[in-house]
Amino acid sequence: MKDYSQLMKFNLTFMVVFSSVVGYLLVPGVEFNLVKVLLLFAGGLLVSGSANTINQIWEKETDKLMARTAPRPLPSGRMREGEAVTLAIITGLAGIFIMGYCFNLLSAVLSLVSLVLYGFVYTPWKKWNSLAVLVGAIPGALPPLIGWAAGANNLSEGGWSLFAIQFLWQFPHFWAIAWIAHKDYTRAGFKLLPANGEPNKFTALQAATYALLLIPAGVAPYLLKITGGISAIVAILAGIFFLYRAINLYRKNDVPAARKLMFGSYIYLTVIQLAQLLDKV
Repeated sequence: MKDYSQLMKFNLTFMVVFSSVVGYLLVPGVEFNLVKVLLLFAGGLLVSGSANTINQIWEKETDKLMARTAPRPLPSGRMREGEAVTLAIITGLAGIFIMGYCFNLLSAVLSLVSLVLYGFVYTPWKKWNSLAVLVGAIPGALPPLIGWAAGANNLSEGGWSLFAIQFLWQFPHFWAIAWIAHKDYTRAGFKLLPANGEPNKFTALQAATYALLLIPAGVAPYLLKITGGISAIVAILAGIFFLYRAINLYRKNDVPAARKLMFGSYIYLTVIQLAQLLDKV
């Protein structure tokens, strides 16, 4: 069970699925229903777990080259590839079925799109060029839109505003991680940092640019009358905090500053999503 948990990355998946629940609960007219929330959580967990499993099947050999990933079930030899493939198929189909049967076809289709983009487009693209981060940001930002679709059965501007926040957020978040793990990623042949692929001031400047764009994006749900004024104020303050961390990376240009930006990204997203939930109109 521990190996299955590692393969599906349950710790990381929890945060992804939470954003889907937030998107669902922010739909006008949708009230908290424990059964529906648990079903949405289960569907998202299974689809994301399947995508993460596919990712590790693709990267079994490269994972052996990185200290952080070498202990995973596949590169360490604790699990056969066939077993992982079976797990990916079962969890993927089960998650998409839950979304389609318990919610609607639109949310099931979006879940399938997210799974395919992450598992079969973003994952191999990581070895081609740094545009992989742009490609990966799409499935990474789909969970709140999937949640919105599950509740509203449409793709209106409210859902897209939540998508935009999570889309922009991923660039400083992921570049901070790639900065920290640059040596390991280079050894494995992954090209994830922009420009010449080096952790430098240009990379930090781009991270700061996306963090700056998050400030107006964070206010969009308020302007669309999805959330109230308090959440808008929280989004601005959290955005300034996140931007400060990104500017600090530009100033210091080192791993400790990148680590602070990475942790700051988790704080930012958690804070604004909780604020949105608590201040729903």
